[in-house]
Amino acid sequence: MEMYIVYLLDTSFILLLAGIIVGVAMLWKPVPCLKKVNNVLFILATICLTLVILLRGVDSGRLPFASMYEFTLLFIWGILLFSTVLKRTIQAPTFDLAAGILVLFLLSLNSIIPSDSRPLMPALQSTWLHFHVATAVVAYGFFGVACCLGVMYLIKSKSETREDIQYLDNLIYRLLVGGFIFLTLVIVTGAIWAEQVWGNWWTWDPKETWSLITWLVYAAYLHARRSYGWKEKKSALMVVVGFAVVLFTLFGVSFLLSGLHSYI
Repeated sequence: MEMYIVYLLDTSFILLLAGIIVGVAMLWKPVPCLKKVNNVLFILATICLTLVILLRGVDSGRLPFASMYEFTLLFIWGILLFSTVLKRTIQAPTFDLAAGILVLFLLSLNSIIPSDSRPLMPALQSTWLHFHVATAVVAYGFFGVACCLGVMYLIKSKSETREDIQYLDNLIYRLLVGGFIFLTLVIVTGAIWAEQVWGNWWTWDPKETWSLITWLVYAAYLHARRSYGWKEKKSALMVVVGFAVVLFTLFGVSFLLSGLHSYI
């Protein structure tokens, strides 16, 4: 089983790398057939990663939610799935490149995380684990795609029409609202789960603290947009910064700060 998982991961990596190469070619010469090829490569990579997650679950005899390696696979899958769906309406090589590079980077990063399959530790044997992880995958997936759109905005804002720019800005906002709602659910389900396992709703564990910081960053974005009219370039910059905080919360805290959430 492990051999098939490795093969599918390598195939996903190659497909995404090919997608990035096609994306670069599209910047040089935006031929419609190249866009179709790029879409097919992303769809195939999504299918391969879906099979990886399914096989991982079959191999371990449980849902693949237990370790840092498994959650990162789900995180990558969420970004890849949402960006693949969005590529049907966003006809821009810069978005294709941003999404491809981000997913390829995360796959490369995940390759250095221990991948051995272990039984669920007692703290993870809870139904709340499924709700907590599922909401996190959706939230982080939305934030990842919004970051790619933010990068696209910063690159293309001077060359696009006003109508296209406003559409892109509003799309980023809608993704952030959805991501913020699910991030709130991540924190709420995590608190309920923590009370059941450790007897405390909140312990100021590093992962909890940085999850709250992430929530506050995106809350500040939403507040600034509604109250001070922060749109367009300011909005795009804040979205990119917010996702950098997400990445630190996921990887930086796990590797640099020990705590109750150290499940690497």
